[in-house]
Amino acid sequence: MNKNTKKILIVFSGGQDSTTCLIHYANLYKEIYCITFDYNQLHKSEIHSSRFISKYFGVKKHIFIDIKFLQNLSKSSLTDKNISICNNHPLNSLLPSTFVPGRNILFLTLSSIYAFNNQIDFVVLGVNTIDFSGYPDCRNEFIKAMNHVVQIGMDCQISFKVPLMNLSKAEIWSLSDYWNSSKFILNHTITCYKGLIANGCGKCQACIIRYEGFNKWKSNPSYYMKKLKEKFNFFD
Repeated sequence: MNKNTKKILIVFSGGQDSTTCLIHYANLYKEIYCITFDYNQLHKSEIHSSRFISKYFGVKKHIFIDIKFLQNLSKSSLTDKNISICNNHPLNSLLPSTFVPGRNILFLTLSSIYAFNNQIDFVVLGVNTIDFSGYPDCRNEFIKAMNHVVQIGMDCQISFKVPLMNLSKAEIWSLSDYWNSSKFILNHTITCYKGLIANGCGKCQACIIRYEGFNKWKSNPSYYMKKLKEKFNFFD
């Protein structure tokens, strides 16, 4: 299979979803770039994980952006150890405390600036709205609106890709299995809000979603692969 010659940038955390995106596009595109943000998250081990993973898959370039100032602007249990990861958000009880207000707005804005200045065609964000934590900045409506703003504001044709948007966690496990990488995802990615690699703490919402998705997939992998193939364009 001839790989696409356009450039693609992964907003990369080293977690299950962004790593699945990286693996998927590494099989399709010649030039993969990664961008990782340090916003003083308590689970900082994900930054070290992202560095290892990007080297493992031989990305063209991986940059790390310091945005620790976000901690001073945005309340979240992911940046403030005094806020419990089990509670609702202190400023909006309808949201989990792990929501970082403005995080994906900032991620996509800065990623687009980098993409524009390096003539990168696509920016990828590994968000989904089937099995997720209820973050408003993971919805497709938000992604489309942000992409529109970027294209107008920079007079460019940068496109945002959200390949996992309509996939369940079981189907995301199937996608990594399609590329023979489910064991790598299981052993080397960090999803846990406490920053524990692989199986994590097993108690936070991120671990629970990952664990339940894994168990569903393992219970009937052929079924979830079929569901994946019904939804997913493997060559997009």
